Amino acid sequence: MIEWLTSFHPVVQALIATIFTWFMTAAGASMIFFFKSFNKKLMDGMLGFAAGVMIAASFWSLLAPAIEMAESLSVPSWVPAVVGFLSGGVFLRLIDRFLPHLHLGLEMKDAEGIKTQWQRSILLVLAITLHNIPEGLAVGVAFGAVAADLPSASLAGAVALAIGIGIQNFPEGTAVSAPLRREGFSRFKSFWYGQMSGIVEPVAGVIGAAAVLIMRPILPYALSFAAGAMIFVVVEELIPESQSDPANTDISTMGAMLGFAVMMLLDVALG
Repeated sequence: MIEWLTSFHPVVQALIATIFTWFMTAAGASMIFFFKSFNKKLMDGMLGFAAGVMIAASFWSLLAPAIEMAESLSVPSWVPAVVGFLSGGVFLRLIDRFLPHLHLGLEMKDAEGIKTQWQRSILLVLAITLHNIPEGLAVGVAFGAVAADLPSASLAGAVALAIGIGIQNFPEGTAVSAPLRREGFSRFKSFWYGQMSGIVEPVAGVIGAAAVLIMRPILPYALSFAAGAMIFVVVEELIPESQSDPANTDISTMGAMLGFAVMMLLDVALG
């Protein structure tokens, strides 16, 4: 697979990789056609798993390479990592503050962002889509880093990141469509909105890859930016949601540890 990808332009590589991550989201969302309901313990464990993958990817695939790349710049190596990381969190916070959205299980009066008359379904999907932006961005930036021909960036590492994000997108897709079904949506609508939540990843991936190719000096900042955005999503949404039921905290915690271990294994073994 890695040799096959080398024949494509880096932006096309990023597009292919993020189409794969979107497909995994759609596959997870399609589980709504095969099961009437999902065990809450299983759902919390899957959300914990997704959080673990994103935490591991943030360091092994993004922050660590950013710090290594920054050593060749005329600033202290920690500057791009810290500035980019915090900027990623601020960026997601601003989107969270202004984009109209509604988290699953909440009433319309609890919708966040700018007030609007949009339908509940649209607000729900926007909330779900919000945290897929940094995932696609991370994959795109990783492939763009390979094109920069830096020792700390490898195609195998970028592929490992895409595989890791794809793996965690499967349970994430299920965790999206199942609550929508509980909200009263039909199976098809639950699947449709579930898979649509991942369609933003190819868009963000192409933007990320193109940006670092055009402006190579920003690469360490871009990698750290993606890491900060992903950690924001993990802390603001995935962990609280997975820990919402006191009876399932151990299961979600073990799921997070398993997800971290899987992503670490992928990155070390392939990267």
